[in-house]
Amino acid sequence: MKIFLTGGTGFIGSHFINKAMNSGHEVLALKRSMNSKPRVDLIEEPRWLNKQLNLVKKEDFKNVDVVVHFAAHSANVPYDTLANCTQKNVIDPLILFEKAINAGVKKFVVAGSCFEYGKSGERYDFIPVTAPLEPTQTYPASKALSSIAFNQFAIEHKIQLSYHRIFQVFGEGELETRLWPSLKRAAFSGENFEMTKGEQIRDFIDVNLVADEFLKACEVILNESSIEPKYHNLGSGNPQTILEFSKFWWNKWEAKGQLKIGLLPYRIGEVMRFVPELNDLTR
Repeated sequence: MKIFLTGGTGFIGSHFINKAMNSGHEVLALKRSMNSKPRVDLIEEPRWLNKQLNLVKKEDFKNVDVVVHFAAHSANVPYDTLANCTQKNVIDPLILFEKAINAGVKKFVVAGSCFEYGKSGERYDFIPVTAPLEPTQTYPASKALSSIAFNQFAIEHKIQLSYHRIFQVFGEGELETRLWPSLKRAAFSGENFEMTKGEQIRDFIDVNLVADEFLKACEVILNESSIEPKYHNLGSGNPQTILEFSKFWWNKWEAKGQLKIGLLPYRIGEVMRFVPELNDLTR
């Protein structure tokens, strides 16, 4: 299978390249700049396409079987403006997809965000994929817009779309300011780690499992004929408190310092439970 990949140097995209290449697939990965480097070491280099998303041409999709779209603008706080997020997360990808369609590509696997659910997610013990999209910030709003726009686009053009809202992904190559890398840095340096009481319940999913699931989605969509867009929640199926998650990794790393539990306050408006209802890729 030949895969056209956006976001190839990103956190999840880098891991996906390793999974796809190791499975014998051909990957043509988009790199926005010559200086962009993958977030993790690659087992084998894909064929890089050094172009901005909006500069890709129809000819670049020659013989492509599946487009996998990970590229995202302003995915971490502080978020960019809604106008900029919408341009780069909705408009530019739609133009890219249209070029792919004109080149004969009919299958698209796209990464979404759990934060598209926003306020509605707080009303469910397990958030269904059919929950209303009620985002409260600019980046999540642009991703919610993209999921609606891509759905209409897929129906209009009679193409296959597999869309995956990813929950709390973690692992090597993650942004250093996030929980897991911060916890690891403190553990390996022998420092204490200050945190909240950690009662928030989340579904943490290892980035390697996310990459596996996206590769599986490519294989599924390659072998099916239904053109009905399919939406999925992507999580581990193992909800746990942030405290449980932190203690597990702290002990696994045999940290010499201490977890200083309860020293930090919760964020204003902290969501105490945000857990997906999972649905099978084949449905």
